[in-house]
Amino acid sequence: MKIGILCYPTYGGSGIVATELGMLLADKGHEVHFMSSSMPARLDMTKPNIYFHKVNVETYPLFKYQPYDIALSSTIYHVVKIYKLDVIHAHYAIPYAYAAYMAKQMLKDDGIETPLVTTLHGTDITLVGQHPSYKKAVEFSINKSDFVTSVSESLKKDTFINFDIKTEIQVIPNFIDNSIFSHINVCCRKQFAEDHEKIMIHVSNLRPVKRIQDVLETFKRVEKEIPSKLIIIGEGPEMELINEFISDNPDLIPKIRLMGKVNDLFPILSYADVFLLPSQQESFGLAALEAMAAGVPVISSNAGGIPEVNIHGQTGYIAEVGDINQIVHFTKKLFIDDELLLKMKTNAKENAMKFDIANIIPLYEELYTRAIHKE
Repeated sequence: MKIGILCYPTYGGSGIVATELGMLLADKGHEVHFMSSSMPARLDMTKPNIYFHKVNVETYPLFKYQPYDIALSSTIYHVVKIYKLDVIHAHYAIPYAYAAYMAKQMLKDDGIETPLVTTLHGTDITLVGQHPSYKKAVEFSINKSDFVTSVSESLKKDTFINFDIKTEIQVIPNFIDNSIFSHINVCCRKQFAEDHEKIMIHVSNLRPVKRIQDVLETFKRVEKEIPSKLIIIGEGPEMELINEFISDNPDLIPKIRLMGKVNDLFPILSYADVFLLPSQQESFGLAALEAMAAGVPVISSNAGGIPEVNIHGQTGYIAEVGDINQIVHFTKKLFIDDELLLKMKTNAKENAMKFDIANIIPLYEELYTRAIHKE
């Protein structure tokens, strides 16, 4: 198959999933064409069967805001026509499904029918889609897609609650390549902590919705009783809050490691004893799944689709959003019981296997086939 993938090029969950999906499809012999404003962060152009098409937006003084959606539609139109793509896969309703629908109408004028698959990842439904300026466009884009998927049952439910949806939505969860975690070297753990210390880790884009203040407060309380270290990976607007916390707690300076963006995340995850994810909102919890694949129990909030990934009492624990007392309690519970911690590490890794690429990629291939043959 010849597949066009539309996605954000950043380190966010949707961009990572879209990029990994495209590369895995290319590995299986499919021809994959990425279209975005810049090169997706994890895209490996050395792989065969992969193409990248940059969406160029000309700058005109007449426009206060440059018309990206129009340029995106035109790029989709030309790529589909030139390379004879079989299917378009838009990751996010806005702007990608919306622009893809417009490209489909232009292609129809040339006698070309190209099916559109749209995957809903989260904020296009729970945040952007709720704004009056975009809500109707999001709803229109979903209803005009030939097939629609969401990354969790929770997100599917939210979509039907918040929009007047006329089409079916198939849940295809996010995935992970567990083989990446099968040969992790943990001998360098001493770079982060002594043998008697426990390690907490948090990975995110450090937006307010991630509730980084809960991570910091949990660490502060736990560390008073149990020698611990905290690793924070990521960049974002809440870094100022982190710096203020460190400034106000100088005794914790040597115990907190800020690592910014990290390309090779997996070895660092494997050093951790607990992964903290107290998010206000989370459509799936890809970061939690990555931690579990590395054998790290997750202590999370009950937001969105996280409970579909992190099983309370088996792979970690789940608390109400903002309930720091519970998060602290669960963290200490694991830290003082090595046998329980080891059991949960094993459970976490086993549960991550359910989301392995071997189980998920065929679902997308089947969906593309149905779309192409109009089944």
